[in-house]
Amino acid sequence: MRLYSTVAGEGRAEQIIDRSRFIAHVKPVSSKEEGDAFVASIRKSYKDATHNVPAMVIGDKFQIQWASDDGEPQGTSGAPIVQMLVQEGITNLVVVVTRYFGGVKLGTGGLVRAYTGSAKLGIQAAGICDVADKLVLTYRVDYSVFNRLQNHSFAVEAQITDIRYTDAVTFDIAAEPEEAAALKEEIAGISGGRAVLEEESVRYEQIPRNI
Repeated sequence: MRLYSTVAGEGRAEQIIDRSRFIAHVKPVSSKEEGDAFVASIRKSYKDATHNVPAMVIGDKFQIQWASDDGEPQGTSGAPIVQMLVQEGITNLVVVVTRYFGGVKLGTGGLVRAYTGSAKLGIQAAGICDVADKLVLTYRVDYSVFNRLQNHSFAVEAQITDIRYTDAVTFDIAAEPEEAAALKEEIAGISGGRAVLEEESVRYEQIPRNI
């Protein structure tokens, strides 16, 4: 089940708008402290810039939303980036858009478009992925049962992974949480009740997508 979207890694993008240079830096983070440290590093790297506008959204429910206009007119830079991130459903990241003023004023609407557009370019450079959870069932079976399971086409989407061969076979099989009951029933039927469920756990996966 898809939980939220985030960036796959760090990203950087640059564009010139009416002679102003905009540079976007993006990084995945899991806490505001981590985001603050990234913002500080960008400000240090671009300490001669006119503005370094930070924005971050953190939490699977967008619990933390923070931004600063860093000297730009109120509501024209940091806040619109946060609004764009929430609208796109993207979280657990920090964005810093650096501006070197080129002498031409962009106006309120122009600033909003320039900052959000630069942030989007940075996010595209970083790559977007959906984070989904899978239920992982760990089974222990004898070799004959495992051969039947391995060659079986399951009714639900499931994948056997991490196979360990000893005196028996232990393996993981992952499926959508809502399909776990059907999968367990299917495995019990194929194995004649001989498959031993040793553990249930949750695994989080990143699935690339486009913004």
